Amino acid sequence: MPPPERIPPRGLTDAGRLTLLGKGELTVLGQVRGASNAVLYCSVAYEGEQVHCVYKPVAGEQPLWDFPDGTLAQREVAAYEISEATGWGLVPPTVLRDGPYGQGMCQLWIEAAAQDEDGPGLLALVEDEEPGEGWKAVALAEVGEGRKALLVHADDPRLRRLAVLDAVINNGDRKGGHLLPAPDGRLYGIDHGVTFNAEDKLRTLLWGWAGEPLPAEAVEVLDRLAGELEPGAALVTRLGELITGAEIEALRARVAGLRSTGLHREPSGGWPAIPWPPV
Repeated sequence: MPPPERIPPRGLTDAGRLTLLGKGELTVLGQVRGASNAVLYCSVAYEGEQVHCVYKPVAGEQPLWDFPDGTLAQREVAAYEISEATGWGLVPPTVLRDGPYGQGMCQLWIEAAAQDEDGPGLLALVEDEEPGEGWKAVALAEVGEGRKALLVHADDPRLRRLAVLDAVINNGDRKGGHLLPAPDGRLYGIDHGVTFNAEDKLRTLLWGWAGEPLPAEAVEVLDRLAGELEPGAALVTRLGELITGAEIEALRARVAGLRSTGLHREPSGGWPAIPWPPV
């Protein structure tokens, strides 16, 4: 699919974007190829405003052995709810709504910034044994003909926030292609369908801070999030419409665990730590 022509949102607030995504008329323009589930590229228009978005109908989801059928769209919305509760705004505005192919997730399309081939980027493969300054090591990777290279990611505070968010929502699929740097300098994470499992499923490329102390900012965010996850809180009420009670309890336990250790998560050893394919 060719790059989309950008439809400017003309200064919409996040609340305005949510209204637009939830109430606007969806028009399917194409399909995003290469995804395991149906991902439709759309425009959505409401009261004179128009933006591009991604629409993932529940009917287009492929069954997974470790997640209940027909729940991935709800998990995407739950990830947005937690992202907003942190105040970091790492997930694009996302709603659950009816569309041309039934109920599904509708998320604001993020036009990623063009990457300078000579620039540092967010991920890299290097032939050195140790990451250079400004980089964090993830793992050794096979690069063909028996050669290995060190997979590294940038020592970037935006990525570090995303690593904390992934640990909270138990993201089972944080790939490189799910990282979208926007032209305004913000970084977004997308594709959060395999999240919030009650069992530990964390798989990510962002292991560079594993075992290191959480930054003070993250500690403050987790403390506040713990309060918002108390029974009866408004956030919990919204999450209760998207994920199960057991999954909410597991969410609370993950937040409590991070607050107790004060450290970034480390791989559990009982589950592949890095998603495949990694991009």
